[in-house]
Amino acid sequence: MLTLLGPKPPGSGYCDGVSRRNFLRIGALGLGGMTLPQLIEAEALSGIRSAGNGHKAVIMVFLPGGPSHQDMFDLKLDAPREVRGEFRPIPTNVKGIQICEHLPRLAGMMDKMTVIRSMVGAFDDHDAFQCLTGRPNRNQPPGGWPALGAMLSKLQGPANEQIPPFVGLSPKMGEMRWARSGDGGFLGAAHSPFQPNKGGGKEDMTLNGVTLDRLGDRRALLGALDRFRRDVDSTGMMDGLDAYNRQAFGILTSSKLASALDLKNEDPKVVARYGKGDPRNRDDGGPKLMEQFLVARRLVEAGARCVTLAFSRWDHHGDNFNALRQDLPLLDQGLSALIADLHDRGLEQDVSVVVWGEFGRSPTINKDAGRDHWPRVSCALLAGGGMKHGQVIGSTDRLGGEAAERPVQFGEVFATLYQTLGLDVNKVTVTDLSGRPQFLVDNGCQPIRELVG
Repeated sequence: MLTLLGPKPPGSGYCDGVSRRNFLRIGALGLGGMTLPQLIEAEALSGIRSAGNGHKAVIMVFLPGGPSHQDMFDLKLDAPREVRGEFRPIPTNVKGIQICEHLPRLAGMMDKMTVIRSMVGAFDDHDAFQCLTGRPNRNQPPGGWPALGAMLSKLQGPANEQIPPFVGLSPKMGEMRWARSGDGGFLGAAHSPFQPNKGGGKEDMTLNGVTLDRLGDRRALLGALDRFRRDVDSTGMMDGLDAYNRQAFGILTSSKLASALDLKNEDPKVVARYGKGDPRNRDDGGPKLMEQFLVARRLVEAGARCVTLAFSRWDHHGDNFNALRQDLPLLDQGLSALIADLHDRGLEQDVSVVVWGEFGRSPTINKDAGRDHWPRVSCALLAGGGMKHGQVIGSTDRLGGEAAERPVQFGEVFATLYQTLGLDVNKVTVTDLSGRPQFLVDNGCQPIRELVG
């Protein structure tokens, strides 16, 4: 057992003077009734191997609560006042494309991204599930639908044996359905995400209790890991471990994952480019953790295949425009920094970025200056992945309430992401708990031809 103690909190009520939220413990390695070595062995028996031929990855940015599409990427100046809202569109660096005035950084790099204005098929349900799996949270097979990251973990395995293939950075929230990172579904717990910001899950196998803002004392962390390794080596325990135990021990005591999560190794100028947010949760939603965008880049560069994160809270039934005046500039800074960073580091062909929420907002502004749930149409933004960018796909009607041209299903976006990852949605299947092969997307959804055709 390894326990790393943090600072004693004021008024700690525990007899040892240490809060349970203020230590890191590595030991039992348990996830339900299965240990980490057993999980690794299960993966090996399933025929999982690293892809080996280039490392492709996805970063998924979930906007909890349903972002207002007509106040971000689909402004309607010709609509009645009660519909068009308070914001003005500005031109982007792609002729003919305009987006919200509070997204100037993204406007200056529109050639590196694509806006989908006609997302359809959502449900009036506050849940990240459909954005994480590409499927509705209804009529699921036994075990449930796996998240995209779980599919990649199963089909492609780890790109680096010391980095989990699927990482979920979403923090705890009052509405925990927004805080989901996805799970293994019928593929099993072996393919669930490592979640450094939550209790429960794969963090129990690696760095339990270590949040992104608690890796500041890197020297103490790595020193404790090194001492743990030396102590175990001196007992001769390593000599008796089988291959799966050795691999598990290597993950636990490697500094590669801790290094990816630790921003002290990053160029301060790059850290500053991502900006500072607000670590406090907003109502039942999430905090504004700007560092998550940078940590996501560091994780995929280190070997993660899928990283999911959730940013702020977008369920603005009241005071919609004042809330967006606070959040849109932060999203603009964090997302533009991520996209620019991927290009600067030569990762734009290998790493795809998708940004969206569970549904859109109502065309008509309500009496509380807010917009209500609107699952009939929403928006998404895509970047990287070697896709054809600098375009808008689809359109809505004059009021922004219905898809007018080129409606796009969630499954089509997933099919596109899978293609950028080297997986053919018409051929690749995974087996559910009943032994039935399941395709990666529903209803024959195909990759978006405008992006990858």
